Amino acid sequence: MDTLSLMGWIFLTLAGLSFGSFLNVVIKRLPVMLDRYWRRDARATLNHLGTLQESPQEPPSRLSLLYPRSHCPMCKSPIRWHDNLPLIGWLKRRGRCRDCNGKISWRYPAIEFASALLVIATIELMGPTIGALFVIIALLILLALAVIDADTLLLPDVLTLPLLWLGLLYHVLIDPSRLQDAVLGAMIGYSLLWSFYWLFKIVTGKEGMGYGDFKLLAALGAWCGWIALPMILMIAAGSGAVISILILTLRGQSVSDRGVPFGPYLALAGMAMLLFGDTLTGLYSL
Repeated sequence: MDTLSLMGWIFLTLAGLSFGSFLNVVIKRLPVMLDRYWRRDARATLNHLGTLQESPQEPPSRLSLLYPRSHCPMCKSPIRWHDNLPLIGWLKRRGRCRDCNGKISWRYPAIEFASALLVIATIELMGPTIGALFVIIALLILLALAVIDADTLLLPDVLTLPLLWLGLLYHVLIDPSRLQDAVLGAMIGYSLLWSFYWLFKIVTGKEGMGYGDFKLLAALGAWCGWIALPMILMIAAGSGAVISILILTLRGQSVSDRGVPFGPYLALAGMAMLLFGDTLTGLYSL
């Protein structure tokens, strides 16, 4: 490894860890922010219709992706900048808050580490190109969507729709020869899960998945093309079945106790296709 490469990998690692630190904020705060927006809009609609029965509530404290600053989830004390360094800060404090000694989840450094790995893997496979930057953004969005869906059973439009448009833009600017495949991928991806949703609902009377799954598969179709959709679904279904059964068994739960999100496994399959798509789609010809 030459000097330029060494410096480049150090920079990429630090950048990836920093991206992961921001993803932790998005994952933690975005669902809360959306819930507040939905409640505000619902109250405004009910108030307009004159059917609001509840007494006015105190407005919640200000919350955004930038405010308030990072703080301990238990005692709410602000985290000092040197304790908030991606991965290093958590390791230095051994996963404990400086002020209350409460535990800080291992998931924070895990997401930072995963983000760094995704950045490094993309540059290793694609080189330092504009196309690689597009793919890195897509991978990080998929990582955020996977964790949010696992926590809340939600795939926010504010992430899935930009992911879809970013995939189409990638093909317009970087790979125009596959733009038609990308458009078809978005259309077919959405239609596949939309059709499955209604077929399952008609047969069982239950909802087998959420609308966010349709949009996520449409976004993956926009990135990977329609020909990759069967492989994406196979990877998602296979990994989802194995991992979900394992997790639920370890927790002593059944599928009926809590819905099993499909989004994390679609996101995992999407990551695999973005990084190793040519190899995986090549398996069709074997």
